[in-house]
Amino acid sequence: KKSFSSGLTAMEKKLAEYKCNTNEAIQLKLVRFPEDLEDDNTTFNPEYSHQVFGDDEVAFGYKGLKIFLYYIAGNLSTLFRIEYTSKVNEKFDCVEADDVESKIREIIPPGFCTNTDDFVSLLEKEVNFKPFGMLLHTYSIHNEEAGEDITYQIYKADMTCPGFREYHERLQTFLMWFIETASFIDVDDERWNYFLVFEKYNKDGATLFATVGYMTVYNYYVYPDKTRPRVSQMLILPPFQGEGHGAQLLETVHRYYMSSPTVLDITAEDPSENYVKLRDFVHVKLCQDLLCFSPGKLMQGFSQEMVMEAQQKLKINKQHTRRVYEILRLRATDMGDAEQSRSYRLDVKRRLIGPYKKKQRELAKMRRCLRPEELTNQLNQIDLNMQHEQLEESFQQLVSDYRRVLERLAQA
Repeated sequence: KKSFSSGLTAMEKKLAEYKCNTNEAIQLKLVRFPEDLEDDNTTFNPEYSHQVFGDDEVAFGYKGLKIFLYYIAGNLSTLFRIEYTSKVNEKFDCVEADDVESKIREIIPPGFCTNTDDFVSLLEKEVNFKPFGMLLHTYSIHNEEAGEDITYQIYKADMTCPGFREYHERLQTFLMWFIETASFIDVDDERWNYFLVFEKYNKDGATLFATVGYMTVYNYYVYPDKTRPRVSQMLILPPFQGEGHGAQLLETVHRYYMSSPTVLDITAEDPSENYVKLRDFVHVKLCQDLLCFSPGKLMQGFSQEMVMEAQQKLKINKQHTRRVYEILRLRATDMGDAEQSRSYRLDVKRRLIGPYKKKQRELAKMRRCLRPEELTNQLNQIDLNMQHEQLEESFQQLVSDYRRVLERLAQA
């Protein structure tokens, strides 16, 4: 009996060696030049692979597994290959390796290359690739490494642009690796707008375009004759993150909708923390010059005038305008002055306490409806001390987020 159990652990040990972390195994690249294929500096890995490989983010059955997903920088033609040093054998090991290939095939569109030579010959045709749709904005960013300014362009595209549907299918595969709860959208719904960021670069004297990132926006209908665009997905590809493209993209999208009288305001679907920080920055940058946000008016408190102006001129909704007001008021407040800082703190906390108050009203209502013995102690008034502590904590967290926005603004 004893030998049987130790034999099992040896088997288990052996099988444990055949587990690979899929976030490390998947190697992504955006290729401009043939030499990028051999250059490890151009490789990047997913942040997430749970949607394809399960919550453990593990592929079983291989040693030294490498999953290559290489994309041509502009039109995103794809090379997909798998390598490994060894694989479990059903005959000997009585277990089956995961079918890695079919899992990847489920998310990447057909028509990819499986060998490097085909991929490199496609790379030569890349000079014909041009961005889709209508040019909205051009900007440049100084690149330390290259020692020069690099030019970027933002385009608005739709499914009527020739080739865009296929391109978008390749582009959206990146969502799986970089957005935790990503899903593919229904491209046949005409209410989607697509905004794309490209970098212009030179190759053998020609100007080429590389994909930097994109945003999808859904135009919700608001009765009777308005729309409310809602940002659904936004991704700046990892090699370009931290350079300010997200802010350029969001501001361009706001400016695009600002010119439309039928747009009410812009919202976002389930925004991440990073997106909220980005949005705060862009909104404050847009609003800071409006008269209703002058320091004198900020000190008088949040006003209907701010709500109206931000919505009509900049398509920013009421909830977001309130954040803008709090950030700009922080900038105008001398937090070293006891009176000013107390006034600021009370003003923000009054907003933060709103949800608590609502909860207490609901509890009071329940108390009136239920017999006392049905009410557990838990439903008794939320412990006030805890509430104050939580409130103070939320306030401090907000102020530090707001300060970061103001620092970024000061550098912009």
